[in-house]
Amino acid sequence: MSLTSKSAIAKGDGTYVIDTVSVAKPKKNEVLVRMKAAGLCHTDHDSLNWGKPIVMGHEGSGVIEAIGPDVENVAVGDTVILNWATPCRSCFQCDLGNEHICENNSPVVAGANGYTEGHAHLEGTRYDGEPIERSFNIGTLSEYTLVKASAVVKNPVSDMSFAAASIISCGVMTGYGSVVNSAKVTEGSSVVVLGTGGVGLSVIQGAKVNKAGKIIAIDINTNRLELAKKFGATHTILADREDTGLLLAAKEVKKMTANRGADYAFECTAVPELGAAPLAMVRNAGTAVQVSGIEQEIVIDMNLFEWDKVYINPLYGGCNPEKDFPKIVEHYRSGALKLEEMITQTYKLDQLEQAFEDMLSGKNAKGVIVFE
Repeated sequence: MSLTSKSAIAKGDGTYVIDTVSVAKPKKNEVLVRMKAAGLCHTDHDSLNWGKPIVMGHEGSGVIEAIGPDVENVAVGDTVILNWATPCRSCFQCDLGNEHICENNSPVVAGANGYTEGHAHLEGTRYDGEPIERSFNIGTLSEYTLVKASAVVKNPVSDMSFAAASIISCGVMTGYGSVVNSAKVTEGSSVVVLGTGGVGLSVIQGAKVNKAGKIIAIDINTNRLELAKKFGATHTILADREDTGLLLAAKEVKKMTANRGADYAFECTAVPELGAAPLAMVRNAGTAVQVSGIEQEIVIDMNLFEWDKVYINPLYGGCNPEKDFPKIVEHYRSGALKLEEMITQTYKLDQLEQAFEDMLSGKNAKGVIVFE
């Protein structure tokens, strides 16, 4: 028996429809999740142009509706946070502890956003009678999603709002993890954050959790800079759109950091032209972090690396969901991490077009689709 699920379906040509798919019962090591909330980010809009039909969405939270054989990590009725970096736990990278870049299951590393072994059985979701893939193996913009058991983590706080839990799934994890897991920001250090949308705010909060001494937020939007202060930024710089490579902003950063530059700088704008900008912000032997997933070809002036600077490009904040998601929830419970405050607006699935418009215009720090 299968059930029908109202879903957002990208057509692959830049358009999408809200329509129904059929979802089968879970097979071995699979679970069926009744979605309660799905966060939105620019990747979801990008997925409209991936050249094939997919069920959209890669952030979310919900409730376990059914489980297949051999599932031990969750039970029916559990509230869960979804995770798109489903590890195989047997490949070269998984053996090194790098489960977020699993060579067999990762939709980014192994499948270039395509079908991999981390996806539930392909025939389990059908549209117009044909199997359809789920974005990033999970396809959360859907009333129900069929996923691998490794794609869900039980939420230790069962009464946490689903909207807040949903944004942990990617955006919060990416920003927080880039600070805590990847850069390993040290206590008392200086941190620059370029771009203060949902991911940038999560970087700011991660820096605050790690007790950074100075957190400098840079944005072209004054409203976002005010929001950054509420999330932990100690200083702000209003950038000029005409400031190529943010080199003028970098001079302001140096004035704030004993004319050396910051210890760490995080790029969270997703603007290719700013891919090298964090290098201009950090001191000699400082660390520049490219958080937003820029994949376009860019030109970098090698003088920006002088001297001994490190540039890293972490995926998903070096996420280990079984360990990191509960830590983030605990920080949320203690008040160290703000989540509800990051959600500018919630929408119904039928309002997805408006949600995308608000995201692309910069209106939202984070928009979330909520399901009945």
